[in-house]
Amino acid sequence: MAVRVQREDFDLGAEVAALTSGRLEIGAVVTFSGLVRDTGGLVAMELEHYPGMAETALAALEAEAVARWELQASLVIHRFGRLEPGERIMMVATASRHRQAAFEAAEFLMDYLKSRAPFWKKEAGPDGDRWVDARDGDEAALARWK
Repeated sequence: MAVRVQREDFDLGAEVAALTSGRLEIGAVVTFSGLVRDTGGLVAMELEHYPGMAETALAALEAEAVARWELQASLVIHRFGRLEPGERIMMVATASRHRQAAFEAAEFLMDYLKSRAPFWKKEAGPDGDRWVDARDGDEAALARWK
């Protein structure tokens, strides 16, 4: 079980290989990788966080997923700094004996990361910079996990 907050990019395949290496009890791995998308003229997205606080919050979230589902392994990576459209912004990987736990845990982690992770996003575009607010749909997705 691991959480990393980092500026540098990551290799999704290498991360999954490391997560599952020698783990013969794992029968399912679910991964999600988020990319910065161009929403119409986006030049870059700047992600800010408070070091220490972000890692603590993500570790608590991951611990909750482990408590709810029988996971053999999990990994959450979230990047910060300036990212351009097409770059990886984050990933979640969950591994379990059976697929249902891996899928549900990954969805839970993603729903909470999208709306509760302590990152602040600022989009740079042709008309200047603007802070990104949480979307109503992201908040609504959390209701199923209460």
